[in-house]
Amino acid sequence: MLDHIIGALIAFFERFKEVMIDGDRYKFLIDGLKNTFTITFGALAIGIILGILVAAIRTSFDKNKEAMKLRGGAGYYVLAVLNGICKFYLTVTRGTPVVVQLMISYFVIFALADDGIPVAIFAFGINSGAYVAEIFRAGIMSIDHGQFEAGRSLGFNYFQTMKFIVIPQMFKAVLPTLCNEFIALLKETSVAGYVGVIDLTKAGNTIAGRTFEYFIPLLSVAVIYLVLVMILSWLVGILERRLRKSDR
Repeated sequence: MLDHIIGALIAFFERFKEVMIDGDRYKFLIDGLKNTFTITFGALAIGIILGILVAAIRTSFDKNKEAMKLRGGAGYYVLAVLNGICKFYLTVTRGTPVVVQLMISYFVIFALADDGIPVAIFAFGINSGAYVAEIFRAGIMSIDHGQFEAGRSLGFNYFQTMKFIVIPQMFKAVLPTLCNEFIALLKETSVAGYVGVIDLTKAGNTIAGRTFEYFIPLLSVAVIYLVLVMILSWLVGILERRLRKSDR
């Protein structure tokens, strides 16, 4: 029995060397991993910026709409329109598959684009922004109302209170959830190959197409994703424990 297991392992590693090492095909995975990280970090940056803007507009409207309506003026209507646009953006983005958004971005919006990586960053950033916005909105709404009153007592207006008091506290509250969004975004980029981007998954498919061996390349891709997610989840766990300690 043991001889059979050892023999199978030897055969597997010989086949692995033939498929991945010979011809330097493993370099496809390295290049694909670089593109995956480029898309993920770029999309997260867009998502955070967009998420802050959308969350700020939505929470500003929710918290101040009654007071602004009583005061009158154009401010209420401007904020109401912006809030409506944000709600439409959230509904459409969260209600459609990310792969469809990616393909619309590449084949319709940026039909003349030569490089799919910036388009993928844009598409995943727009998609991530909708989820990050709800994360930030929940974080802002969880801040005690007394913090807003403290800002007013210091002479801050609403937006200064948000900038200097509320948003820094909000980031601390939502940081673990934001890290989990990063993990989800990392895995979502596996569909970037639909628009010709050589991401990690597409690199595995490229190796499989050249060697007519699908098991080993796709297993390698799955193992790399699994290791990355396990490392990131471990780091998120450490972060959560440190944040809990700092709250004591």
